[in-house]
Amino acid sequence: MSTSDNWIAVDWGTSRLRAYHVVDGAVVAQADSENGMSRVSQTGAFEAALLELVTPWLSEGTTDVFACGMVGARQGWAEAPYTAVPADPLPKSPVRVENTDPRLRVYIVPGLKQVKAADVMRGEETQIAGFLAQNDNWDGVICLPGTHTKWAHISAGEVVSFQTFMTGEFFALCAEKSVLRHSVGEGWDAEAFRDGLDATLSRPESLAARLFGIRARDLLEGENGAVAASRLSGLLIGAELAAARPYWLGQNVAVIGAGRVAENYAEALGVQGVPVAQQDAQDMTIAGLMAARTLTEIEA
Repeated sequence: MSTSDNWIAVDWGTSRLRAYHVVDGAVVAQADSENGMSRVSQTGAFEAALLELVTPWLSEGTTDVFACGMVGARQGWAEAPYTAVPADPLPKSPVRVENTDPRLRVYIVPGLKQVKAADVMRGEETQIAGFLAQNDNWDGVICLPGTHTKWAHISAGEVVSFQTFMTGEFFALCAEKSVLRHSVGEGWDAEAFRDGLDATLSRPESLAARLFGIRARDLLEGENGAVAASRLSGLLIGAELAAARPYWLGQNVAVIGAGRVAENYAEALGVQGVPVAQQDAQDMTIAGLMAARTLTEIEA
């Protein structure tokens, strides 16, 4: 482990790059850009994209950087091969990026893979590690809402299994690309969300028909766009919860996320009588990268 109290945590996703300057265990500055992996991988200019954000934080000598997310994908800065579950969410030896600027010593946390049924995650494992670092001996299920929502079964400090649902991406496709784009608007209506949730939790097979019902209501009744958006969210999350029932039923459940989407999952589980521990995704990412740094024997 490094004795330096000055280092940088990096969450490098597909669409955004987020960096946090950590001093004495606290975040003292942060910066972000649109230089996510999908953009930077076209030029390979990962180091330049990082330095654009963090140069003001660098001190004399070498500064440690611990990164998670898509930066470790095959098309990323350096491939950090997946670790197969069941496994600790953090490896003892993250991948070190070779031939970097001498001011940087960069490590990338690998993702997790599941062979049967096939599944992968990058970035969420670090949030899980952050949660476990702050909750000793916690067993249960962690839900990580997002574009591709993850449900991870945790036991004895390991990720035993996990499952991914494309619910967030389906919402975006329906709201922006399908016929429902003419009906879905901005805003929130709690009653419409609950209606949609109840409909597909009890009958998930009705999802496709219920989705078109959103458009029909608008045409026949002039339904408000916020009501349509809330009903769409409820229908999709309800169908997901019905499929994920073996994960959350009778379990301790934590939701790690941000904003309205995390609140929606927490509310949906609460409706089913499931108590939920809710945590912020950014906080858990930073805590996970702190845990990764603690575990790592820093190379000279």
